[in-house]
Amino acid sequence: MKERIYLDTSVFGGYFDEEFSEHTIPLFDRIKINDFTLLFSAVTQDELENAPEKVKNLVKSIRTDNTEFLDTTEESIDLATEYIKEK
Repeated sequence: MKERIYLDTSVFGGYFDEEFSEHTIPLFDRIKINDFTLLFSAVTQDELENAPEKVKNLVKSIRTDNTEFLDTTEESIDLATEYIKEK
């Protein structure tokens, strides 16, 4: 079974950052050849709306059949709330 991965939005920007590109470019190359299913959520979409154009273009370059959209659930909200509470 193909691995499913959820990326923090900062990873998308890391593709263009010299400090992180050594690792993120090969990761996105693997995503593009369908080695992974990239998981998206409403949070990811909202955060990427304000991203630089080059980051948006990177997201658009990923085939939709290599992605899966995650619904926001009560459980995910509770988990996020717990993370925030614990700092």
